[in-house]
Amino acid sequence: MELRYDQSDVQASKRLAGRRGLFARANVAGISMKFGATVLFLLLQWVNVPLPNTPRTADGKPNLTAPVPRTSDGKPDLSGLWRNPDGKYLANIAADGIVVPFQPGAEALYKERQENFSKDRPSGRCLPHGIPDAMLVPATPFKLVQTPGVTLILYENQGRFRQVFTDGRDFPKQMDPTWLGYSVGKWDGDTFVADTRGLNDQTYLDDGGHPHSDAYHAVERFHRRDFGHMDMELTIDDPKAYQRPWKVTFHFELFPDNEIMESVCENELDWQHRVGK
Repeated sequence: MELRYDQSDVQASKRLAGRRGLFARANVAGISMKFGATVLFLLLQWVNVPLPNTPRTADGKPNLTAPVPRTSDGKPDLSGLWRNPDGKYLANIAADGIVVPFQPGAEALYKERQENFSKDRPSGRCLPHGIPDAMLVPATPFKLVQTPGVTLILYENQGRFRQVFTDGRDFPKQMDPTWLGYSVGKWDGDTFVADTRGLNDQTYLDDGGHPHSDAYHAVERFHRRDFGHMDMELTIDDPKAYQRPWKVTFHFELFPDNEIMESVCENELDWQHRVGK
């Protein structure tokens, strides 16, 4: 199957080539893009900003293999601008040969989405990407901001955000389902564990259409290997959609000397049909 990608997922692939512009259309990470929807994003960007506290090689370039930075309490500092360099996971999070333990209903829904090129996925209508989908768009990075009481995840794509609370709180007794859920975090050695519950059933796990229900419980384990490389192991625990919990691992790269951009979705067309006085 060849997915039909809209511009909400492609964004500005020119970004990765050191250029900036509007409505870029190109190949990202070897995936052939076909735009099946009219989704426009306004992209503005600060580029090539030499950032302080970045280790550098003799020629002045960021040293991505330098040691992991650490906070004052000795924990790895995950802060930085990160991106997924491999577009295959955006299309299919099980691309590495994972056997997905579908429940029958979820498998039927996935096959239906495959057959219709995932035409109804939320991002094509300016609705949010989910977990982990929001981190997987190669052309749009995400920023981690680590503080003692909360770690922020700022998604460039559509300007969404998450708060992973690390102040010792538990989950609220009542959680209204939301697009990105409610997250609490803790450290397991040098690995940061983000536990997320309270998700609605509206997002896709990937653009290929792997579904989830409102019982979806996501556990992300972030491990920064060195200055420029970070792994994230995701456990998908959703008994309504899958027979057992299953895992997938992603590998992110630091996007050095750049800052997050403004991203504005311009797919709202209903206003043209409103009637007023």
